[in-house]
Amino acid sequence: MSSSKPREADPLAPHRRRLLGLAYRMTGSRSDAEDVVQDAYLRFAGAQDVRNAEAFLVTTVTRLCLDRLKSARAQREVYVGPWLPEPVFDAEGLSADAATELADDLSFALMLALDRLSPLERAAFLLHDVFDRPFAEVASTLGRSEAACRQLAARARQAVREGRPAPAATPENHARLLRAFCEAATSGDISTLAGLLRDDAIAITDGGGRKTAALNRISGADKIVRFVIGIAGKNAGHEIEVVPMIINGSAGALLYMDGEIDHALSVAIDGAQQKIAAIYVVRNPDKLRRAPLAT
Repeated sequence: MSSSKPREADPLAPHRRRLLGLAYRMTGSRSDAEDVVQDAYLRFAGAQDVRNAEAFLVTTVTRLCLDRLKSARAQREVYVGPWLPEPVFDAEGLSADAATELADDLSFALMLALDRLSPLERAAFLLHDVFDRPFAEVASTLGRSEAACRQLAARARQAVREGRPAPAATPENHARLLRAFCEAATSGDISTLAGLLRDDAIAITDGGGRKTAALNRISGADKIVRFVIGIAGKNAGHEIEVVPMIINGSAGALLYMDGEIDHALSVAIDGAQQKIAAIYVVRNPDKLRRAPLAT
């Protein structure tokens, strides 16, 4: 009769950040990520003869996320308007703890690029290129050959490169441009707004059918300026507070209206032009439950 090895009081402790980070990058939802990690822990607790806790947990989390992605794609077909990931305000708690180029990147631009991949491409890319797992382990996790996993990761890598603005701005310039955008938007300064945006900039607003939002992405600086000015006009008469906040690891902002959270704002910066390439606005209240309360 076999006996299991003694385990730590909290076997997740050394791996929690990486597991949460993997699950969030796979699903785009902090809430789903926590559910997946908890489910993985329960499976670990009931398993026998686990020789490598980390490998077991990473494999379990990946497979649980792949199952969730199947149902998520069906739900996405009836989702009202564009979808954006759930903002996170503690990116350090989702660290990949790896020395890879994308280990600390939780940007909306990257998350949307990941969302356009197939589930298996997403998993292979994240496990190898972000979490620095060898392809032999990726193959075991996904139940595919190493050659197939290399192909999955290569296709994903190309798609991610095409989907992210490059080069990125420095954190200081990112914060400066975001601050200038918020000031121009709240004051209705049309010329400043237009000057901050790249000509082909896009804006994506996610209301999820719960809050008013554009039903399609807005493309082009002129259209974005008209949209932003229109929103500013509708908000006239309300008490508006814009609070700088680190969102998904980069400078962002939370806008409170009459003391209640209204939306989270994040931007992607084209470092070469030093202009805003994309604006991401999350209004869906289901995705803002973790936002700090207004002061």
